[in-house]
Amino acid sequence: MAHRRIVVSGGGTGIGLAVAGSFAADGDRVVIVGRREKVLEDAAKALNDQHGYGLVTWVAADLSVPEQVRRAAYLITADGEVDVLVTNAGGNVAPGRGDTLEEVAEGYRSNFAANVLTSVLLTEALLPHVRRPGGRIVHLSSIAALRGPGSYGGSKAAVNAYTFELAQRLGAQGVTVNAVAPGFVADTEFFGDRATSEFIATRVGQSLTGEPGRPDEIAAAIRYVASAEAAYLTGQILHINGGAALGR
Repeated sequence: MAHRRIVVSGGGTGIGLAVAGSFAADGDRVVIVGRREKVLEDAAKALNDQHGYGLVTWVAADLSVPEQVRRAAYLITADGEVDVLVTNAGGNVAPGRGDTLEEVAEGYRSNFAANVLTSVLLTEALLPHVRRPGGRIVHLSSIAALRGPGSYGGSKAAVNAYTFELAQRLGAQGVTVNAVAPGFVADTEFFGDRATSEFIATRVGQSLTGEPGRPDEIAAAIRYVASAEAAYLTGQILHINGGAALGR
């Protein structure tokens, strides 16, 4: 396969960084997108030093803000069409359940903006430029859509619903749309200060394998979903959680 153009949101750290590196290792041109310019700049430099100068570029944008998404899409598509879009930006940004109705409402709004709008707005902005046939769209869902906290889990469930809708819209055009839903993944910024040794042990203990996921493992799954060999795979949620979804 000829080298492709890949867009990875949230590509500066964690799973997104591993995904970007995985594609760059194949010689693909990768655009990483996120809010923090310095993080993106450092990530792109590290990946280019490892895989080849100029393979990885970056665009800074808050992907929950339509005007910033519009600008990002303009910059991304200035060099041509997009072969693969991976919408990885997001996280559980609600501070907690909240004690007042106002705090509850803010938590739900924040997680909807961080996880649903960041996926939907970037996808819709780039859709006219996704290669047809052969384009691949991969959203990042989460085990939380099945057994997570309401505001975050609900936002990831909405990403699943969008995945199904988009797969139906684009299937006849030769574009596949899927989601990858990790369980607990170590070596990311996701849990922040909560990631104490006791917290991590509890999360790992929920899996049937007794092991955490790794960013490279999630990246490998995304590479397959985005590959030419996965042309018959669309409208699916690929769960990677060590069996944690089954409970113990």
